Amino acid sequence: MNSTDIIVTPESDKKRVDSVIAALTEHSRTSAALFCERGQVRINCLVVTKSAVVKTGDIITLTLPDEPALTGTEPLDIALDIVFEDKHVLVVNKPRGLVVHPAHGHEQDTLVNALLFHCKGANKLSGIGGELRPGIVHRIDKDTSGLLVIAKNDHSHRFLAEQLATHGVTREYQAMVQGTLKQAGTVRTQIARDVNNRKRMAVVRTGGRESVTHFEPVETHSYRNATHLRLRLETGRTHQIRVHMAFISHPVLGDAVYGSGKPTWLAGQCLHAGKLGFVHPGTGEYLEFSAPLPDYFVKLQKQLLLPE
Repeated sequence: MNSTDIIVTPESDKKRVDSVIAALTEHSRTSAALFCERGQVRINCLVVTKSAVVKTGDIITLTLPDEPALTGTEPLDIALDIVFEDKHVLVVNKPRGLVVHPAHGHEQDTLVNALLFHCKGANKLSGIGGELRPGIVHRIDKDTSGLLVIAKNDHSHRFLAEQLATHGVTREYQAMVQGTLKQAGTVRTQIARDVNNRKRMAVVRTGGRESVTHFEPVETHSYRNATHLRLRLETGRTHQIRVHMAFISHPVLGDAVYGSGKPTWLAGQCLHAGKLGFVHPGTGEYLEFSAPLPDYFVKLQKQLLLPE
């Protein structure tokens, strides 16, 4: 059997357990309700029904039959762009196309494989994320480039996870989006799994998690039917920027899931996590890092640049 513990944060306080499971896992609310009926869901070690209400600090334990084992957690010599490293944390600039951790369909050649090789074993990384996610505190999509912080021990992992939960981590992205945006703004919605496609997220009226994205145009140049945006995450939901930009009819260029996918040579969205800031778990000092725009981003800008 495979057990997963979910710690209830203030954002999920006073919500039904089936709703919380659906929001925080790959499972639908219907599946979560079925797990409850089968006695596979516990809150603080007590079996509960689907209508049980959780509170901040509760531990939801979801116990399911084992899936076929993944075998991709061996160290692999994959180049890492290391921005910062000490005994507590590691900050890397992830290239687009690199999956963060092994999953079905991507069982090897991931950032985790590279970290295991670089750090000479899982015992040099936080174990809170389990065997498949050692050191992984947060993620960015396969086809999003940019900065991630990795925890080298459990104390650092908990410290950083708490900052993420309370919106204390600075996460600034840059994107090329479709259409012209001339003013800064904020998108504030609820986001949940798309009921028609579990691999997508969607803006919903009720039952989702509050999601806030701030954006502003970068007015260095003018582009043909496109805008260069700087975006700041107040929350960090799955696909949040991509969902929010599509919601306001300015999808990220190259996004085949939430936009048109053009230009096709991009093979993914033009989205870069360019700035990351956090309080260091060892020193208590605030650190901030930047990663320059990658080649694919600059190439697209040159193609779309309007003559001055």
